[in-house]
Amino acid sequence: MPPFAPDLMSDVRARFAHVDSCPFQGPRIFFENAGGALTLNSVVDNSAKFAAIPDNQGRDNPAAHALVDLIAQSKADMVDFFNPRGGQFFVGESGTELTFRLIRTAVMGAPEGGAVIGSTVEHPASRSAATHWAQIAGKDYISVPHDDATGSVSAEAYAALMTPDVRVATILHTSPVTGIANDVADIAAAIRTVAPEAYIFVDGIQHASHGHIDIAAYDIDGYVISPYKAFSRHGYGVAWVSDRMTALPLEQLENGPRAHWEMGTRDTGAYATFSDVVAYLDWLGAQHSDSDDRRTRLKAAGAAIHDHEHALTQAMLHGSGNLPGLAELPGITILGGIDNPAREGLVCFALDHLPAAEIVSALNAQGIRTHVRKADHYSGNILNPLGLEAAVRVSMCHYNSVEEVSTFLGAMKDIAGTG
Repeated sequence: MPPFAPDLMSDVRARFAHVDSCPFQGPRIFFENAGGALTLNSVVDNSAKFAAIPDNQGRDNPAAHALVDLIAQSKADMVDFFNPRGGQFFVGESGTELTFRLIRTAVMGAPEGGAVIGSTVEHPASRSAATHWAQIAGKDYISVPHDDATGSVSAEAYAALMTPDVRVATILHTSPVTGIANDVADIAAAIRTVAPEAYIFVDGIQHASHGHIDIAAYDIDGYVISPYKAFSRHGYGVAWVSDRMTALPLEQLENGPRAHWEMGTRDTGAYATFSDVVAYLDWLGAQHSDSDDRRTRLKAAGAAIHDHEHALTQAMLHGSGNLPGLAELPGITILGGIDNPAREGLVCFALDHLPAAEIVSALNAQGIRTHVRKADHYSGNILNPLGLEAAVRVSMCHYNSVEEVSTFLGAMKDIAGTG
């Protein structure tokens, strides 16, 4: 599919802060979206608005009533975006904090004994939480190996190690290192075939900005995102939990509401700024669908984002105009393979004759923001099996343009010494 038309591209970019310049560096191209996407202007405005309001929810005054209504509306917006079947949404400190909390609740609340299963492709947040609480609960931890060539893990790989006594399972939706998505529905089905009562948690943090989420289709119990990676801001995470997860023993105030997950008074601005994200995606979907149904428009937005980002990654890999793509550079390694249909807006690569840190520095000197991933506690699970000490992550989003990709390729041609 072709990328966004020029008029739509302009409209999209106008809705984001600092789309083509950094307040510290000046003009720049932002290809560091996996580290945190650009922020909607509406989010910036609402963050300031709600930070200034002194009132809290739960009081008998007009401001408190308005805040409660706004939170209820935001949770309805979350239902439209995530499409769950039952369950509830709540916000917490961050995606990582919510990941630990949901996994802790599942592992400690599940029947004694048994095992916890996860994969080597996962972000350290879910793997650390799962291994930590499995040890404390006296449960075995089963580690499913991912495919180094594709940068992903399959349902078949899970099925090969599944046992009927698996109590909790964790799944990564999309890798922040390779940019490759995993088939959550297929993996969850493989888990439930062997252990139908297992609690299944999904890390959707990297996936959220790249398109369609459909919790009802996954048959899971928990899904977490970090809104700062999905056009909102830092300072909160969003979690969905199933009713059966809520039925487990929860950490909460004594004699408080039984099904209440939130700890203390949450920031109403967090809810308001997530509604801004859903409203933006609704607008974007309306540019690609004339449906009166909001969920249909949100699905159209996800499809459009996917198609546009596919066009960007294809240009980056295979070239634009007379500029060679990354795949044509000598000594290149593309994580996840060159032509991987599960890639979501991200290309991670290494050159055998030039350290990744030097490439990132040289690109930054030309106003092109990328990031180095090192074989450390964040990315070693992906890089070490490939024999790589580091790699360059170029992460794009739907507000990036083919012209920006061309500028990147021109810079890489010179940096790689092929110009």
